[in-house]
Amino acid sequence: MTVATAYAPWVPARTAPGPAHDDQGAAGLVARARDGDTQAWDALVERYAPLIWSICRKYRLGRDDADDVGQRVWLRLVDQLDKFREPAALPGWLVTTTRRECGRVWRAARGPHAVVCALDAENIPDERAGAAEQDLLAAERYAALREAFTDLPPVGQRLIAMLIADPPVPYAEISARLGIPVGSIGPTRRRCLDKMRRHPAIAALINAEPGPPGPVMAAAS
Repeated sequence: MTVATAYAPWVPARTAPGPAHDDQGAAGLVARARDGDTQAWDALVERYAPLIWSICRKYRLGRDDADDVGQRVWLRLVDQLDKFREPAALPGWLVTTTRRECGRVWRAARGPHAVVCALDAENIPDERAGAAEQDLLAAERYAALREAFTDLPPVGQRLIAMLIADPPVPYAEISARLGIPVGSIGPTRRRCLDKMRRHPAIAALINAEPGPPGPVMAAAS
């Protein structure tokens, strides 16, 4: 992997699955990126860029500073990729590393008092704090859900996608599209959701933040 690939642009998350990357779990992407596959690396950037960007927003960084943080995080990941044995740990590593890089930018820009300011960014006392926190939580949930969703078999992915579609897809149509009996849709859905809940990324999120399920899990339940 070259340094140039680490400077991949900030890219928005796709709103629907696509054939290029969504058939691959994080484990496969990490393994391929470790071997120098630039497409797998680009897929990792696309998957986790919203998470990094949301943390930069929480620290109120401008676009230039946020780009600098993002580039440094991806460069550090290039150096650390060989050490990842459990891909589910990648979102947490990105969060921790991004926060450290944001703190570095704060210190460079604001001098000796920046440490206190950077720590206070975790509890921004104005109307933007709630929005920043929600952005961060949403990005973390999105990354975890995407990890779990892409580990489902293709039929399970298609079933969940149709169950959370708006407007809802009738069971008769789901049955015809997937070639499964209407009576099997409910049990298959439960097995898929149970598998997603057991995924390490989802389990870690649930344990860290007890509360109602995320929108995808709730909609498909």
